[in-house]
Amino acid sequence: MSASTGAADARKTADRFKTTYRAIKEQIERVMVGQEEVIEGVLTALLAGGHVLLEGVPGLGKTLLISSLGRAVDLSFSRIQFTPDMMPADVIGTQVLVEKEGGGHEVQFQEGPLIANVVLADEINRATPKTQSAMLQAMQERQISVGRRTIDLEEPYCVMATQNPVEQEGTYPLPEAQLDRFLFKLVVGYPKESEYRAILDRTVGDETLEVKPVSNGAEIMELRHTVRQVPVPEHVQDYAIHLMMGTQPGSSHAPDLTNENVALGSSPRGAQSLLLAAKVSALLDGRFTVNTDDVKKVALPALRHRVMVNFQGQSDGVTSDDVIRAVLQHVKPATEAVAS
Repeated sequence: MSASTGAADARKTADRFKTTYRAIKEQIERVMVGQEEVIEGVLTALLAGGHVLLEGVPGLGKTLLISSLGRAVDLSFSRIQFTPDMMPADVIGTQVLVEKEGGGHEVQFQEGPLIANVVLADEINRATPKTQSAMLQAMQERQISVGRRTIDLEEPYCVMATQNPVEQEGTYPLPEAQLDRFLFKLVVGYPKESEYRAILDRTVGDETLEVKPVSNGAEIMELRHTVRQVPVPEHVQDYAIHLMMGTQPGSSHAPDLTNENVALGSSPRGAQSLLLAAKVSALLDGRFTVNTDDVKKVALPALRHRVMVNFQGQSDGVTSDDVIRAVLQHVKPATEAVAS
């Protein structure tokens, strides 16, 4: 295959990726007003094969966004409203005794809401640690265990969880091990003033807006395969590694803000998330190779939940976003470092 033929195929692949992405995004935007960065983040996670944690106060459309995504891609969708009294069996499913047609009884497995393509875990921090842990295997291994039986979950599989950052009564903060399994943490903010009129027009009238399926699970799996095929130059991979290490106190790439205010930095999953999301960014820009700008673009959502600020930093008002911005300023790509 000639270089020109290979370049043409790469452009064709990137164009198909962009076309499907935009079609899904347009359907979601039929019901969602604003929140463009959040919509893009959720779609990036779905196409990269990762999970998403959305943080924001109630009423900002987090549930609407995720349910609309499930309809736009024609995937099975389930919603779990977590409460402190919920047990693991309520999420995974359980063995039940049922009556057979010819008489007698048999034990059958009754699936729980965790078995779906897109799972909305609403207010996940209201579940007890015992129930939260039931989701770890599903999120990491795409499997669940019931007794001695292991069930493979149908792909594409994506957990999109929400949590309220303000009301903490009756909540159980997610442990670092579970936070680390999310590709992105997206912060859902208030709409802009100019967007409120459109929100009201769509929600207080009698017009019903429908989201139509424009893709399916098989195509999403093909697009995920496309994402994995995007090459990453060595200097871009090094840059992602250095950014990840920049969040780790005591690292040679860590700025002063990290060393003084961070108790726990990113794990290697942070670098994996950076590169997977950067590959999606490259394809959306019509390129079949990743550059350092793609990595910079996804650094905040990919790393913010992997940085734990220590007590000193909390008392000084330092946030994980502040740390990541300092790392981005401190760590330079190889080409920029040579130039400087």
